Amino acid sequence: MCLNGARGAQDGAVVPLSPQAMAGSAAGAVAAGATDVHVHPKTPCGQDTLSPRAVAATLEAIRARVRVPVGVTTGAWTGADAAARVRSWTVLPDHASVNWHEPGAEETAAALLDRGVGVEAGIWSGTDGAARFAASPLGPRVLRVLAEVTETDPDRAVDCAHALLSELGTAHGRPVLLHGEGAGAWPVLRLAGRLGLATRIGLEDTLVLPDGRRARSNAELVATGLTEWTTAHRHNT
Repeated sequence: MCLNGARGAQDGAVVPLSPQAMAGSAAGAVAAGATDVHVHPKTPCGQDTLSPRAVAATLEAIRARVRVPVGVTTGAWTGADAAARVRSWTVLPDHASVNWHEPGAEETAAALLDRGVGVEAGIWSGTDGAARFAASPLGPRVLRVLAEVTETDPDRAVDCAHALLSELGTAHGRPVLLHGEGAGAWPVLRLAGRLGLATRIGLEDTLVLPDGRRARSNAELVATGLTEWTTAHRHNT
């Protein structure tokens, strides 16, 4: 599940921004069925960061409450030279996402692997990430592929997801986690269920439930997501 993403205070009090708020939200989500946590560590002002202090505080707080793998972002918007920041971390996540279309992705992924951190290869629709990943010598070493459908039109998101999966091909034989965002999050989650693929849901990807109501927590999104995925999977088997 994805706790907060690049969201901030403008997205509402339900989005966890401090380490303790993230930890509490993660605990609720895990109790609701989440088996993995993806989080964006924040500065005191609520901006995404890869600083060693923020990463350590976030990981320590969450790990004090849950016993599932915890991963962080390395997105380019968190600051320059992600690889150097990875090398400076004092507390290591279990895994970290690397967006393969971003500059320096190979170096960042190599730095993570050198430190024993699993790599989620973030492959975004509408980018050349799939082609770059296909040619990457690091491809066979990643933990999994994070196939992210950036099309938010719910009527087009599923077709976009199929196209992205086709671009990925065999994905170096690595497991694929398929997810969407915005209004496309729920249709793509159901597609993942029909295909038997792993998926995720959380306040990073959407603030609302399938019926359009504002989600009250990550836990509510996870519980609903499990029901939606299971129903879609059952109807396709």
